[in-house]
Amino acid sequence: MFFLLMMAVFGACMWWLIAAKQLVFRVLAACLAFVPAMMFGVAAVNKYYDYYQNWHAAVADLTSQGVTAPIRLSNTKAGPGFSDFLGHTINMAAARQQGYLLTDYIHGPASNLTRLVYVYLPPQYFQAGFYGTYRFPVIELLHGFPGNPDAWINVLGANQMLQTLMTQGRAKPAVLVMPDVNGGPRVSLQCLNQAGGPADATYLAADLPQYIYQHLRVQRPGFGWGVAGYSEGGFCAVNLGLQYGNVFNYAGVLSGYFVPAYNQLTDPSREVSPFGGNRQLALANTPTKELQSMPPGKPIPQFWLGVGERDLADTTRSTLFWQALQLRQPQATLRFVPGGGHTMLTWRALLPPMLTWMTQGLYTQILVRDDRLARYHAAAVAAALRRKIEAERKKLQVPLHGAPPHGAPPHLAPPHGTPLHGPVLPHSAVPRPKAVPRPRPK
Repeated sequence: MFFLLMMAVFGACMWWLIAAKQLVFRVLAACLAFVPAMMFGVAAVNKYYDYYQNWHAAVADLTSQGVTAPIRLSNTKAGPGFSDFLGHTINMAAARQQGYLLTDYIHGPASNLTRLVYVYLPPQYFQAGFYGTYRFPVIELLHGFPGNPDAWINVLGANQMLQTLMTQGRAKPAVLVMPDVNGGPRVSLQCLNQAGGPADATYLAADLPQYIYQHLRVQRPGFGWGVAGYSEGGFCAVNLGLQYGNVFNYAGVLSGYFVPAYNQLTDPSREVSPFGGNRQLALANTPTKELQSMPPGKPIPQFWLGVGERDLADTTRSTLFWQALQLRQPQATLRFVPGGGHTMLTWRALLPPMLTWMTQGLYTQILVRDDRLARYHAAAVAAALRRKIEAERKKLQVPLHGAPPHGAPPHLAPPHGTPLHGPVLPHSAVPRPKAVPRPRPK
C-alpha cells in the first residue's frame, strides 16, 4: 500500500507538471514529484535489506535520537572509579534499571586510528553487592558494509535485547562495545590491516580492547572477551577470532563469509587488494584455510554460526566452515532461520540466541576461573601457614648439646659438657626409700 501510494502521488505530481500552464506551478510540481520518488527508492532499498524495522527506527537513525549525548571516556578514571565518575554525570537510579550508553571517539596508539565507538553498560554495572567489584565480560559487535555502529542500537536494538534477555534470566550481564569498523560509510576494510593503509585489525583487536580495559571495570583482554558481527562484520568476527585467539574467547558469525574480498577505499574511491597482492598473506586471512593450517595447540574461540535459510550462498559458506570446524569443535552451533535472507530481519532473529549463548559462556568461564584461582590462593595460604608453623616449631625445639633455645638468655644455658637432663650421680649416691615393716599375722 505504501508503494502504491507513492506511485499515485508521483503520478499526480507529473500530471500537474504537464497540465500546469504557469512556469511557477510546473517547477513546484517537479519539486514535489521528487519527494515520493525519493521515498519510493529508499523504501525499496530498505525492503531488500530490511534495515529499518519501523518508521521510528528510521527517524531515530537520521536524527541521532537513538543514542545518548556523547560522554568523553578519556576523562574518566580507570577501574572501579569509573562508576563514581558516572554518578556525577547521569541518573544512577535510572542506570541501575536500564543501563547506560556511552559514545566517544577513541584513539589507538598502535594503529594511529581514531574511531567512533558506542559502549553499552548493563544495569548490573551500577549495582552494589556481587556486581560492585565484578569485572564484566565484553562483547565487540561489528557491523557490516555499508553500515554504521549505531545500527546495533537503532535497528537491531542489541542493548534493549540484552536487557530483556537478562530480565528473563536467559542471558548474563556483559558490556557491549560497538566500534565504527571501517571509519566511514563508503569504506570497507573488512577488519584487516590494509597493505600500505589503515591498520584496522590492530585497532579492533589490540588498541580498542586495551583502552576499554583501562577505563572500564571489565575483564582483561584475552579472557572473558567475545566478538560477533553480521555480513562483513561476520567475516571480521571469524577472522579476528582466529587471528587473535589470545584476545577473543567466543565468536558469533551472523551471515558471514569466509574468503576476503577487495577493500573499498576513498580519495579516490577504488577497490584494492587488502594484502597488496601477497598470496601468502591472503591465505593466512582466509578462515577456512587458517583452520586447516593452524597448529593443534593454538587457541581459537568457541564459535556460533547463524544464517538465513533462504540465502543459498550464505548457507553454503557457513555449512562448509562449520564442517571444517567439527575437527576442533564438535559442539559448535550452526543455526538456520527459516525463510530468512541476508537481511536485518534475519539478524534480529539470530541475535537473541547468540547473545544468550555467548553471555552465559563468558560468565561461566569467569566463574570457573575465579573459583580455580580462589582454591589455588587458599592452598598457597595454607602451605605458607604450614611452613611458618614448622619454622616456629624448629626455633622452639631444644638442641641435643644443651644449647639454649633460640633467643634464650645466656645465663640459662648449662655449663659446657653438662648433660641435657642434669648431672649423672653414682649408683651409691642415689637415695633409696626406707623399708616399711610388714605387720605380723595374729
